[in-house]
Amino acid sequence: MAATLRNSNVKKLGEHPFDVLIVGGGINGAVAAASLAGRGVRVALIERGDFAGGSSSSSSNLAWGGIKYLESMEFLLVNKLCKSRNRLMRAYPSTVKEIRFFTTIQRGFRFPVWFVFLGSVLYWIMGRFATRAPRYISARAIEQAEPVVNTSKAAGGFEYSDCYLYDNDARFVFNFIRKSLNFGCIAANYVESTGARREGGEWITSARDAISGATFEIRSKAVINACGPWVDAQNRTTGEQTQHHHLFSKGVHLIVDKITDNKRVLTFFASDGRLFFLIPMGPKTCIGTTDTQVAAPDVAVTDADRDFILDNANALLDLDPPLTRASIIAERVGVRPLAIRGEGGLADWVQLSRKHVIEVNEVHQHLSIFGGKLTDCLNVGDEVATWIKRLGIAVPQPDNKWYGEPGAELREEFMLQAQLMDLDSLTDPSSSEPLSERFWRRYGESAFGLLERIREDETCAKLLIKKAEYTRCEIELAARREMIVKLEDFMRRRSKIEEVVRPMEIIDAPGLREACEILFGGAAEERLTEYRQALCTVHTGDCRQS
Repeated sequence: MAATLRNSNVKKLGEHPFDVLIVGGGINGAVAAASLAGRGVRVALIERGDFAGGSSSSSSNLAWGGIKYLESMEFLLVNKLCKSRNRLMRAYPSTVKEIRFFTTIQRGFRFPVWFVFLGSVLYWIMGRFATRAPRYISARAIEQAEPVVNTSKAAGGFEYSDCYLYDNDARFVFNFIRKSLNFGCIAANYVESTGARREGGEWITSARDAISGATFEIRSKAVINACGPWVDAQNRTTGEQTQHHHLFSKGVHLIVDKITDNKRVLTFFASDGRLFFLIPMGPKTCIGTTDTQVAAPDVAVTDADRDFILDNANALLDLDPPLTRASIIAERVGVRPLAIRGEGGLADWVQLSRKHVIEVNEVHQHLSIFGGKLTDCLNVGDEVATWIKRLGIAVPQPDNKWYGEPGAELREEFMLQAQLMDLDSLTDPSSSEPLSERFWRRYGESAFGLLERIREDETCAKLLIKKAEYTRCEIELAARREMIVKLEDFMRRRSKIEEVVRPMEIIDAPGLREACEILFGGAAEERLTEYRQALCTVHTGDCRQS
C-alpha cells in the first residue's frame, strides 16, 4: 500500500542517528537530500505536509535564466541562472525543454521595442547560445503568427527561448525525493518538527507524525532548515538567529482551456509592469502571475487576484467570448520567499530577485536556506554538500553524480523494448504524447517495470480517469513508491490531474474509486470521501453541477 514505505521510514526516523536532518520537502530540501544521500551522507528528511506542498507546487513551471533581472542590471545573477538552466537542460532532456517565448511590447512601454529586443540578444549570448536565437517581430507579423494576440496597441515584439517543465513543478521536486530514497535517505511526509535542542554535540529534534499523532525524537549531527517560506518560523522554534529573513510576494496563476494551439509561451507586461505569461500546461493554458506583497506565507486566491489576471488576459488577447471566472478550471497560489538582510520592510517586486542564500551557524552545525527557485536547484544541492563537509561531517562519495536522467544507452534500451511491444499503439487518443515518452520522462529506469506490467496485462495501459494522462500501471507504481497518504497528494502533486481536469469531471469519473482502491486498499472509501468533500469545499459551484 502507499503508506507502507512511509510507515517504515517514520519508524526508522526515531531509531537511528543521522549525519543530517533536513526539515522541509520543497525544492531546497529535496535537492539537499538527493545531493547528500547521493554522496553517501546518512540523511533524514521530514516534511510537515506533503512533499512540494507549498511554493514548490505553485510556480510558473518555468526553468528560466532570469531575463527580467537584466533590467535591474543583475548580470552576475542572470549569468549564474543561465548556466543553471543549461545544466538542467543537459541533465533532464525529457523534462526541462526549450520553448519559445512570444513577446508583445505595447506602445508607451518604458523602453522602445528595439531596446528590449537587444536585451533578448544579450540574454541569448549570456546563455552561451544553448537555445535558438531570438528574432524581432513586427506588430503585423505578431498578428499573422498568433491571431489571438490583441495588436491594436502593439509596437512590436520578439521571440526568444527559455525552458519549461513538461510535467509540473511538484512532480519535478518529488523526483529528487525519490532519488534521495534510492540513495538511502529516510524521508517521510506529514511529519512535523515541533522543536529542537543541542545536547552533547548533536541535535535532538522533536517530531510528530500528523497521521498517527505519535511523537518521537530524531538525532542528527547537523540540521538543515529548508522550510521555504517558513524558514523564519522554523528557526524561531529552534532558537536559531540569522542575519537573513524573508519577505513574501504572493503569486497566483489561473488554468483555463487551451487558448492557442501553438506550443509556446505568450509573454506580455501586465498592467502592474511585471511579466505576464500564458504557458502551455498539457491540454490547458496557465495564465499569470500576480505579484502582491503579503505578511505571511499562508495565502489564498482572492476575487481581486482572479480579476487582475482575467482583465489583463482579456485586454492583451482577442478572445471571443472573453474569459470569465467560469472559465477557470484550477488555481495555483503560493508565495515567493525573497531573501533580504534584516527584517520587515517594503520592496520593489519588479526589481527584487529570488537568489538563494545559505546562512550557516558553524558552531551549532545548522544551515538555513533562504530564497531560491527551481532553475537554481542543482547549485543549492552542491553548496549544501560543500558546507556539510566544511562542518566536519564525512562525505564518502564527494564526486558521485546525484542528479539527472539515466544515460542515453538505457533510454535507447527502454525505447527499443517499448517499440518491440508496440506500446505507443496503446496511447489514448486524447493524450498529448506517446506512452513511451511519458513513461520515461516521469520514471526513468523504473519505467521498465511499467513495460513488464503491461506485458502481463494490457489493460494496465488504459486511463482510469478520462483526460488525466495517467494509466492504471502508473497508479500502481505510485502506490508502491511515492508515499501517497491522501488522494490530493496524487491528484495535485505527483500528477497534475486536478489542474487540467474540471472538478465535476474528477468527482464523476468512474475510475476515481478504482484509483483509490489501488492507492489505499481498505482505506479507499475514507480517502475518497475526504477528497470529494475537500474538492467540493473549494469548488462549490462545480460540485452543484455534478
